[in-house]
Amino acid sequence: MLKALKLYFSKPMTIVGIITALMFQIIFSVIWMTAYSGVTERSSNLKIAIVNEDQDVGKTIADELEGKLPFQIVTGLTAEEAQKRLNDREMQMVMEIPADFTARLTSPAEKAEIRYTINEANPMSIKSIMQGVEQNVTATINSQAAVQGTTAALVQANMPAAAAEQTAGALTEKVESQVTSIHPVAGMNNQMVPMMMVLATFVGSMIMGLNIQQSTMALGNQVGKWSKYGARVLINVGTALVVSFVGTVLINVLGGQMEQGFGLMWLYEGLLMLTFMFFTQMFLIVFGMPGMFFNITMLSIQLVSSGAMVPREMLNGFYQHIGAFLPATYAVNGIMSLQLGGPGAGHAAGVLALILLVCMGVALLATALKRKPAVAPAVVPKTT
Repeated sequence: MLKALKLYFSKPMTIVGIITALMFQIIFSVIWMTAYSGVTERSSNLKIAIVNEDQDVGKTIADELEGKLPFQIVTGLTAEEAQKRLNDREMQMVMEIPADFTARLTSPAEKAEIRYTINEANPMSIKSIMQGVEQNVTATINSQAAVQGTTAALVQANMPAAAAEQTAGALTEKVESQVTSIHPVAGMNNQMVPMMMVLATFVGSMIMGLNIQQSTMALGNQVGKWSKYGARVLINVGTALVVSFVGTVLINVLGGQMEQGFGLMWLYEGLLMLTFMFFTQMFLIVFGMPGMFFNITMLSIQLVSSGAMVPREMLNGFYQHIGAFLPATYAVNGIMSLQLGGPGAGHAAGVLALILLVCMGVALLATALKRKPAVAPAVVPKTT
């Protein structure tokens, strides 16, 4: 066994394997711990639109909420404008106070209503945060209404105890909430699809790129560098179309939502996979096998900065800015729109295509600058 151990450590790939395992721990620990540090404190970056159509009590409530809620409050929008921004994921929730709020609040026979709209085509934490806001706001307004109503009731002279108790009971819940979700998510499995697709596609592309690079090195001088590059392109395109089709079929068969249809989902997944393939292989073409360490770093950064797990608004500035230049961010946006509904995936697809062209261009330039390895002259045997 000692001999086998020495032989293993005499091979460079054994050392590379150990270093790779170590680098995974270092890279993921540093990136994830710095990216998620202070995330909960940055929930104040989330945006809520308040649309008030009542100029009496509703205006007072809207003004109080604007000053007290620990979020970015946007006012002055019409209901249609607010709903459009919510659909485009520029807002996390819309709160509407209808024009008859005061009238219903002061009527003994009716209850006032506040309407909340949440876009579920977002990271899962958005829904839970906004549902908590809805419950707290409604409870606070109910408490204020109860105090005001009870005070008014006590002013009345000679009110029978039974009537006073009934009146107080009615006043404690004078405001009720109506919560509407746009683009609802059918189960936790569908909520996790964007992260799953990004993780599976990037890791698959990264491992495929590693093996393609090893095959390229093994070919040596049997074919020219441009033939090798052309073969890479054909292999990548063919593999992206086939593998993305299989993945999309599996998601569909296993109950995945596809609001925009199977065809668009497949084509988008194919574009995403092709972009990831050239993105990961770019580092390998430029740096050789050490390029894998860049790919490991990119994997970790993109998982935290893409918005698949935590809203990008809650990340610190560094990860928000770097995420804007990485393909996984647009992968998540496009998948959410195609899978759950939303503003469409046209912009995200355009950015992915641009990143794809840039990666292909860098790889082309690196290939052009590479020198052809010198070929040792053939030894001619001497004749006697």
